Formats: sequence, structure tokens, C-alpha cells
Amino acid sequence: MSSRRDLAMAAKAWPFEEARRVLERVNRDEAAGKAKPYVLFETGYGPSGLPHVGTFGEVARTSWVRRAFAELSDKPTRLITFSDDMDGMRKIPDNVPNQEMLREHLQKPLTSVPDPFGTHESFAHHNNARLRAFLDGFGFEYEFRSATELYKSGAFDAALLRALAAYDAIMAIMLPTLGEERRRTYSPFLPISPKSGRVLYVPMKRIDAAAGTITFDDEDGEEITQSVTGGRAKMQWKPDFGMRWAALGVDFEMFGKDHLPNQPLYARICQALGVEPPVNFIYELFLDELGQKISKTKGNGISVEQWLAYSAPESLSLFMYQKPKSAKRLYFDAIPKEVDDYVTYLDKYQTQNEAERFENPVWHIHAGNPPQEAWPVSFALLMNLVSASNASSSEILWGFIRAYAPSANPKDNPALDRLVGYAIRYYDDFVKPKKKYRAPTDKERAALADLATALDTLGNVTDGAAIQNIVYEIGKKHAFEPLRDWFKALYEVLFGQEQGPRFGSFAALYGVTATAKLIRDGLEGKFLA
Repeated sequence: MSSRRDLAMAAKAWPFEEARRVLERVNRDEAAGKAKPYVLFETGYGPSGLPHVGTFGEVARTSWVRRAFAELSDKPTRLITFSDDMDGMRKIPDNVPNQEMLREHLQKPLTSVPDPFGTHESFAHHNNARLRAFLDGFGFEYEFRSATELYKSGAFDAALLRALAAYDAIMAIMLPTLGEERRRTYSPFLPISPKSGRVLYVPMKRIDAAAGTITFDDEDGEEITQSVTGGRAKMQWKPDFGMRWAALGVDFEMFGKDHLPNQPLYARICQALGVEPPVNFIYELFLDELGQKISKTKGNGISVEQWLAYSAPESLSLFMYQKPKSAKRLYFDAIPKEVDDYVTYLDKYQTQNEAERFENPVWHIHAGNPPQEAWPVSFALLMNLVSASNASSSEILWGFIRAYAPSANPKDNPALDRLVGYAIRYYDDFVKPKKKYRAPTDKERAALADLATALDTLGNVTDGAAIQNIVYEIGKKHAFEPLRDWFKALYEVLFGQEQGPRFGSFAALYGVTATAKLIRDGLEGKFLA
């Protein structure tokens, strides 16, 4: 019999594939006598704006790889969430107050820019606090690191001095990627002006690797020589990536496809500092409802807060887990499918063996310990139930659920109780406004009448599969070809939608007698008004 570790080594789920790549790197380091006491996973964050859905996805996905690695190795792991808060404020965000006040602080490190909200030491401190509260709200295990603190504390000093010694090598990596004009002024080091405190994008007049200093002209034209250590300079963002990897000993970092052209530069700079670059995982970007890339500045797409208004975090986690290397539309219409897919995976998990569980997304989403609560009805079913019953409260829906699944109740099924509330809200905001009922054709009318009569004979049957078979037989009897046209007619006539969950499951939940009446109301045109 295979051991748990053997099963994990053979698992095909993408977090295990990435974890095995990390393990290979760790084994190489140990073979070369470069073993560290822990394996370091990292995610990056730019505090010029508030955390968003991409931040959630990056930390969640990295956490899944970290959890998979724990199944492959007993070596301790850490996860650092790094804030690039020493970056200069290049523009003023549109969604913050006191914009005029901020104007005089342009190009200063974000930790030196006053907080426009007036609640924290700086703008970066405000956004960093929001980031930590955001991540803590999801229960992520991580260590927060501030670029400003690492630069000023001396934690980066050794790597910065190595970078200064490798100045020519770094320039040889960067210059071919730049336009002619930028090449004339480019420097991988950005000094902090000792007079204005701004991050300066100026060429270096001299570098002295032995002394650890750079010489440049300050904003007023005065020539300044100062150290690159102690927070007196920072690196341009591309060299900063490689320097940070080398300084911290990062073993794994993922980022979006927009970094793909620059990833080789980060890696080469890390190598120029004498350190093997980390394993990288490149994920695809998210698209809005029009298929355009989601942008923080545009505000298109859907936020984490908006998603969570209509569904639990687990469904968003599933969205992030599925096919990370494929571009996906991140919009409200993705929510119902992700909720119902999550319920399906959770149900399957209870009967799977250990190897199958490693392939199940809920194992990763719940760190190997998914909840055992049963969800007897789907999100799509609940929304159709809201439609058919005109339910506006959870109590009404629970009346149907109890009749269908007598053992279910809000106290013992709190997740289902929340799902009921989400379904009502989602239906009211997104489904109801788009409903388009139509009258049945003569062929459909005859089939619907037959179905209503058949349902009348069933009494209190709650077997959705048995009801579904009857629906199938009536569709065949009336020669619907393809048969899906029959089900399409059911949903367009009775619900004003082109599709929905299994009709037999709906009838079992709503009640066969009530469903027969629903059909006759549709035949009488009551929904057309």
C-alpha cells in the first residue's frame, strides 16, 4: 500500500506540481551545501492602492502550494507577504481624500507620504493595515514585511552592497531592454534625496563599490555622495525583485502574466548576486464582463467585497483554484457556478480515498480538512425556488427545504442557511431584472399539460431522479429533438430563463403538486404580465 507521501508525490493537482518543483530546488540546495532552516514562499503587494481580488488570489494560491509542500517534506516553511512601500508615489489615486495635500508629496516613498485618511502614520501604513486586516479576515497564515523597514533596518544592506559590486553586470542585463533615451539616464539604484526625501530617478556620476557609495546630482544640482545602505537608496523595481529574492532567500513566488516579459530579468539579477532565483509560477490575468483585463485604476470587474455579498469565501477560493493558467472572466455571473461546483466537490470528498482527495479542490481550499456539513440543495435550485415561490425571506425557503430534507435546519446547517440568504440577494439583483418569460408553442403546450397531469399522480414524491425520468419520457413522447429543447422550453416558459438546474430536482424541492400548479399558471400566461 502506498504511503501518504507517495500519494502526494504522485498527485496531479497543480499545487502539488508546483510543490514538487520547490522540493527539487530545496534538494539541489542541500546537495550543494546551501541548505536553509526553512523554505520561503513570498507574495508581493504594491501599497499605492487597497488590496483587491488579485491580492486574495495570489496569497490563496501560494498558500495552497505551501500546504502541498508540507505533504512532500517535513522541512519548515514560511510565507512572507512583502509590501513595496518604499516605492515613490508617482501619481495620486482617484479614490482618496485630500488630494491637494498629497500633491506636494509626489515621488516621496509611500511611507513618507501623509495618510490622506488621517488614521495612520503614512499612506503606506494605512494601506498596509488594510492589507493585513484583509488577509487576516480570510485566516491566511503569513508574515508581513515592509520594504521600508527592511531597507532602513539594514536587512538588505549586504545584498545592496553585492548589487553595487555587480553594478556593471546589472546594467548589462537592463540596458538592452530600454529605449535609447532611457539608457542615458538609467541606474538600478534610486537614491533618496537627503534634502527633499524624494525618490530620485537620476543617473549615477560615480559608484564606489569598496566604499558602498553612489554619487549623483540632487534636485537642486548639488553633487551628493551617499551610501546605498540604511535606507538611503532603493533599487528600481526590476532589479529590486532580484535583489529581494537574493537577500531573503526566496524559494517560491508567483505573479501574473504581466510580469512574464520581466521574469528572466529578475532571475538574471538574482543570479548576478550569487543566488539561485526562486521557482516561479505565472498565472493568467482576470477579465471583466467585456473580456477586458481587470485594472485597479479602471475599477472594472468585481471586487472581493462584491463577490462576498452574494457567496461565501469558499466559492471565490474555488474560482481562484480552477485553471490558474487560463484567463477567466471575473464577474457576478461566475458566482452561481462556482458555488454549485464547490458543493459538488465537497459532496464527493466524503466518499473519496486519500489519493482522490489530493486531487479535490476542497482539500486545498480547506488546508486538508474540509467541513462535513451536507448541502442538500444547490444555489441554482434555491434561486429557482425563490422565483417560483416569490420568496423574499429565508424562512419561506426553509419551509421547502425541510419538506425536501427533513433533517436539515438552520442551526445544524449554518453554511446552507447563509446560502439561502445569498440566493435571495443574488436572485433579486441579477436574475429577476433579466427574466423574459414567453408563451409556449402548441407542441410545448401539449407536453406541459401532460407533465402537469403526470405530476398530479405522484403524491408526495421527493425523488428528484424519478421525477426527472418522467420529464424525459414526456419530452421523448412529444418528439423534442434534441431533447434539451424541451428543458429549455420548461425554463423559458416557467422561469423566464434559458437554463437552470435539473428540473426533477427542482420539482422535488418545490413539491410536485406545487410544480403542477406552476406549469398550469404558465399555460394560462400568468407570468407574461
